[in-house]
This record gives sequence, structure tokens and C-alpha cells, in this order.
Amino acid sequence: PGFPHRPPPGREHIVSQASAVSPAGIARPARRGGSMGDLIFEWACKGAGLFVLVLLGAIIVELFIAGLPAFRAFGLAFITSTDWDPVQEAFGAGVSIYGTLVTSVLAILLAVPLAFGVAFFLTELAPPWMRRPVGTAVELLAAVPSIIYGMWGFFIIAPAFGTYIQPTIIDTVGELPLIGALFQGPPFGTGLFTAAFILAIMILPFIAATMRDVFEQVPPVFKESAYGLGATRWEVMTGVVIPYTRISVVGGIMLRLGRALGETMAVTFVIGNANRLATSLFDPSTTIASVVAMEFPESLMGSLKQSSLLALGFLLFVISFIVLALSRYLLRSRLK
Repeated sequence: PGFPHRPPPGREHIVSQASAVSPAGIARPARRGGSMGDLIFEWACKGAGLFVLVLLGAIIVELFIAGLPAFRAFGLAFITSTDWDPVQEAFGAGVSIYGTLVTSVLAILLAVPLAFGVAFFLTELAPPWMRRPVGTAVELLAAVPSIIYGMWGFFIIAPAFGTYIQPTIIDTVGELPLIGALFQGPPFGTGLFTAAFILAIMILPFIAATMRDVFEQVPPVFKESAYGLGATRWEVMTGVVIPYTRISVVGGIMLRLGRALGETMAVTFVIGNANRLATSLFDPSTTIASVVAMEFPESLMGSLKQSSLLALGFLLFVISFIVLALSRYLLRSRLK
């Protein structure tokens, strides 16, 4: 007592460095001299992050510069115009933007209920021995290449839709007022609805896996408390699990929406590739990705058509970026 504590000889500098406090009042770990490996690793990680930003900026700038002649030639009307006539050099992105948004949103509407059912089954209903095999089987759907989905849709789904599904829907739902106009027309088999169905199957495993992982993060005490009060499984899911995870679920869904927006080959096989504004979900149409895939090999270098295709790519990049940025915002706000 009365004597201040002193560190052992030779350790004064270590104690002084270890006790350094940041302006925020948080103790900072001391950096040992000569840690060249840590410094190299730190700058390598920073360089990787900056490289991604630079690459992303370079892509969007290059697409904008390459599509600038089309924007100069047609102005803002390029976004809303429904023309696509290579002979007259009249190009517009209205039809492809419309087809991209309709197929993607409809795919989300079809996939989310199925994904929710899969996640609900795996987290609440399935016995422990069944959860891993079923979860693995669902995730394996994500490993199927998009070209395989496109071939399967063209040779199996489109004929089945044109022969059985679409005629039945046209004769029943197509006769209803208001919404009936969306389900009328000749049953070609291909069209917006078929493309959306294929997209829904493609994004289903991603949404289901996201929902399952998020549902498993709910503290067990929350669900046990609800069960203790007499709630059913459905009431626990709708009153406890979904409110607790809603922002993360919405963020995961929007991430998959960004994936659906840019799908190319699977959609190209089954959408019909007709440059017209579809009034029915069974009408053939086109998307930005399918137009670029079909038309780009035939475009001449430096032509207005090629510039218009690159402008379409720029618009798709902007739409996807907005969707993904919004989803990341939702996920980050959930973590806060």
C-alpha cells in the first residue's frame, strides 16, 4: 500500500502500447513492430475491395459510353419507345424493359410461396433425419445450368403449357372480368408466363435456402414462449418468426429478383422473342437479356444497332443495381 504498481523490467513499452485507448474510449490492440505479413495482408484486402469498385465503375462507364450514340440519337424516348427495326435504324427499349420487369416480378410471385413452404417444412415440420436430405435436394436445383433449364422449358414445359395448362386457364380465368384480359389469347406455349415459370424454378432454391437460414436464427426462447401460450405452428410462424425475420427475408427475395432480371438463355428459349408489347401473360415478348443475346452477334461494329444493344445493357445494369442496392439496404438495416 502506498507504492504504485510497476510492470516487470523490460515490459514498460508493452504495457504502454497495450493500454492505448482510441478517441472513442475503446482499447486498441498494440501492433508489434516488424509485422510485415500483417501489413501486406491488410493492403491486399484493401486492394481487393478497391479492385471490385473500380471494376464495377469501369463496366458501367464503358456501357454508358458505348451506348451514348443511341441515347444521343433517340434521347429519353429510347427508354419508352417500342420500336425495334434494324432496317430503318429505329430502336427502343420499351418492350424489352417491360418484358424484363413482368417476367421477373411474376417469377417472384410464383417462387416466394413455394420457397416459404419449403422453408417452413424444413424448419418446423420435417423430422431431423429428413431435413438435411431434403435441404440438399432443394439446393442442388441451384447447380443446374441455365441452358438446361431453357432446353427443359422449350421441349417439355412449353408444349405441356400450350396443350393442357394455357387452354384450361383461358377457358376459366380468362372469362373473369378485369383480370381475365391477362389470361387470354392463343395458347402458344411460349410467352411471358412460361418464361416467368422457368425463372421461378431457377430462383426457388436460393429463396428457400435464404428463408431456411433466416428462420433458424430466431431465438428458440421466442418460439417456445409462443408455444407455451398455446399458439399453433402457423401462429408461431406468422406471429413470431416472420415479424422477427421479415426484413432479412425481403432482402433475400430482392437479391433473387436481381438474379431473375439478368437471366438470359433460359428466358430466350421460352419467351417467344417477339418485339411487341404483350397485353396477355400468354403472349410472346422479349427481355433485355434475350434481345442482347439474340441480336448482338448480328450487329456491326460501331453501328447504331450495336450502340442500342449496349445501351440496353446499361439500362439492365442500372435496374439490377437499384434492386440489389435496395436489398443490401434492407439487410443492413436488419442487422442494426
